[in-house]
Amino acid sequence: MTVAVTYRWHLRQLMAAHGMFATTDLVAPLAERGVSLSREQVYRLVVRVPERLNLTVLAALCDILDCSPAELVEPHAGGPGTAKPASAGSPS
Repeated sequence: MTVAVTYRWHLRQLMAAHGMFATTDLVAPLAERGVSLSREQVYRLVVRVPERLNLTVLAALCDILDCSPAELVEPHAGGPGTAKPASAGSPS
């Protein structure tokens, strides 16, 4: 049986803990750290769970919010899922 591993994204909660309530509150601090994202990109980063995340963006978010990556991304193993089975030629 396979277990689906997902994750929880805590960016919005960490922003609120630092008094940042608008998604645009991140645009300038990210730019100060060399991360150039549009307001729309930052909005999507905050309100949606990202499927991919650039490590430079992750490091900048951790610096801005004074947190660790583990505080932003919480792995969560769910019930039986649709994890891809190992291919026939790969070791288990």
